[in-house]
Amino acid sequence: MSLPPTPLIDRLRAAGCVFAEDEARLLLAAADDPARLDAMVELRCAGHPLEQVVGYAEFAGLRVALAPGVFVPRRRSEFLVERAAALGRPGAVLLDLCCGSGAIGAALAARLGPGVELHAADVDPAAVACARRNLTPYGGRVHLGDLDAPLPPDLRGRVDLLLANAPYVPTGEIPLLPPEARDHEPATALDGGTDGLAVQRRVAAAAPRWLAPGGLLLIETSARQAPATAALLTAAGLVPRTEQDGERDATVVIGRRRQ
Repeated sequence: MSLPPTPLIDRLRAAGCVFAEDEARLLLAAADDPARLDAMVELRCAGHPLEQVVGYAEFAGLRVALAPGVFVPRRRSEFLVERAAALGRPGAVLLDLCCGSGAIGAALAARLGPGVELHAADVDPAAVACARRNLTPYGGRVHLGDLDAPLPPDLRGRVDLLLANAPYVPTGEIPLLPPEARDHEPATALDGGTDGLAVQRRVAAAAPRWLAPGGLLLIETSARQAPATAALLTAAGLVPRTEQDGERDATVVIGRRRQ
């Protein structure tokens, strides 16, 4: 592969892009003409996430379509997919709440194979538009609305795996996030309220009415918040356990609905 032009690399490096050479290659591959390339480089140098600029993110072996202002899936969330895939089965009924771009639902459906029934929901119209692009190959139905409010009633009591990467950053810590997230991703995808558990609390309370007997709720959280997240699942009548991946700094709390 040929080396990107030095001026492009230097421009990105001057803007603070640590992996300027790699980013230059991605930008060149995504741009279809010099004017488009210049516009994309301007956005990247202004601090927009690279994934939003090039229009996709690599996640769990998939290329996930993204748009400006849509939450960028994190590598740590691949652990959520892996745990769900290990616990799932072909033909399972899947629900991805706070789905964002639909990356988690798509990655899980790809792993479980044909025959799954996949639903996803998000409150952000831009995210829902991306999710519909990403989940269409898996027959996914994407619903626009607040948490479980837009879900079809006939889904109640049938969900085998309910996944939620709900926002869990405490409001007071939002200013401490990297500018790429703080300035270019929606607050609804980041802000978890005063204690970081506001949305998780609602997800846990809603889960029992959607889960099938023996169904599982899997919530991504932080190691620090995991005990509080587990307590929310217990309060909702689920039986929780916590699993972690230190390499990716990933924590998932899993709650099972009793038979």
